Amino acid sequence: MRQVSDPPRAIHIHPTAPLAERVLLPGDPGRALALAQALLEGPLMFNHNRGLWGYTGTAPDGEPLTIQSTGMGGPSAAIVLEELIQLGARRAIRIGTAGALEASLAFGELLIVTEAISADGTSRALGAADRVRPDPAVTAALRAAAPETRAGPVVTSDLFYEVGEPRFKRWAQAGALAVEMEAATVLAIGALRGIQVACALAISDVLGSGRERIGDAALAQAGLAVGRLGLAALS
Repeated sequence: MRQVSDPPRAIHIHPTAPLAERVLLPGDPGRALALAQALLEGPLMFNHNRGLWGYTGTAPDGEPLTIQSTGMGGPSAAIVLEELIQLGARRAIRIGTAGALEASLAFGELLIVTEAISADGTSRALGAADRVRPDPAVTAALRAAAPETRAGPVVTSDLFYEVGEPRFKRWAQAGALAVEMEAATVLAIGALRGIQVACALAISDVLGSGRERIGDAALAQAGLAVGRLGLAALS
């Protein structure tokens, strides 16, 4: 039987390198690799278990940084962030993609999240209210790093292939600029566990009468841009 005094043990994350106290959280393992190659000096694989690639290396400010993928959706993101916290993470920024509900948002544009509407099951299971807010200090750092970048609410859903436009219309009327799948969950865990968590996104889809999708090359550039913004806010 596990004793209370036992050190925390991550079940799904199997560290093969040190964990930094500050972490960037892309959803896509491939984006985690691309960001590690672009942003870190001497990156080492931190985790590869379950295909959730993560890397730790030295950031341009000379301090360690971990970039750990969360997979898709709230349940996977919740497991990853909970285990990172067990292992010592203290500041984290989700750097993901989103579908625009606001017509003026363009492909590749960045969006700093000021709150997430909880339309998902995971954040609700964690006890989140209708809206979850990010850590104010880290969010202020994101806004200071990119003062011209749009900031506003998003909605978190369990579905990528949504059931139809009525949900989009309701969310837009509630003030959501975009929809994504993990923000409310990671923000709820940050509040629950007492660590600083914020979120910045890149627009990868435009939603309305249908779905328009960004091109692969532009998506790769947007992923690097939102990663650089997250790094600037954590530096």
